Amino acid sequence: MSEYQNIKKGEKGAWISIIVYLVLAAAKLTIASIGNSEALRADGLNNTTDVIASVAVLIGLKISRKPPDQDHHYGHFRAETIASLVAAFIMMTVGIEVIIGTIQDIINQEVSEPRLLTAWTALTAAAIMYFVYRYNLKLSRKIESNALYAAAQDNRSDALVSIGAAIGIFGAQFGAYWLDPLAGLIVGLIICKTAWDIFRDSTHSLTDGFDEEEIESIRETISKHPDVWAVKDVKARLQGNQTLVEATIHVNPHITIEQGHTITDDVEYTLEKEHRILYAHIHIEPFEKD
Repeated sequence: MSEYQNIKKGEKGAWISIIVYLVLAAAKLTIASIGNSEALRADGLNNTTDVIASVAVLIGLKISRKPPDQDHHYGHFRAETIASLVAAFIMMTVGIEVIIGTIQDIINQEVSEPRLLTAWTALTAAAIMYFVYRYNLKLSRKIESNALYAAAQDNRSDALVSIGAAIGIFGAQFGAYWLDPLAGLIVGLIICKTAWDIFRDSTHSLTDGFDEEEIESIRETISKHPDVWAVKDVKARLQGNQTLVEATIHVNPHITIEQGHTITDDVEYTLEKEHRILYAHIHIEPFEKD
């Protein structure tokens, strides 16, 4: 299955997340307003940021499916990363708004007992998000999509956030009214933490950052080839979910050009098989003793 087909299948998981988030956000914000729950309100706002993030990922996935053209020789895979970066800024803005709002309510002592309905709403939402998490996790592993796997982890986080909101609301039923806005404050912090993680990962990728342990693993894979006498340099960067590798290997100086070409083909095939690296540029040089 090609990477473009995988991306297309990944869009299905993004659409499911968007639809579920829209329904849950509308339900939570409405019931939170009726039931006087800051925790459920914050949870609902969290879901609105998830809608925005999911839409951004969906747009990024659609653009990523565009094949290489005259201006984008490596394709459009980084569109997904840029979309995630935009979503991170939006999520951070909403998270800060939630934090400021709950702190103001606590300072102004605008704290009241939330209705029990809001707690059951949060628990129901948690159960729904858990099933969405399981679906997207299974699909992400089937199509080997890092973007959808990240979305699945976000689904799980949302389920945990809803459970936390429910705990705060249940606590308020026993007279600890401050637990409800406190739960809302914690949700706001979680939104900001999620936004920061997305921002950090996206900027690391866009600035050609790459995991050093993965570089070493690629180097070891190349060095195992019997005709590779030395691996002098290995570089890698991410193009969306695609890994681009450049490596310089030293081989027997007496082989023919055709034999050298065969070695590079073998190395590229091995990288694709063991690391799912579809774009590798292997440069060969004659081996020289130091």
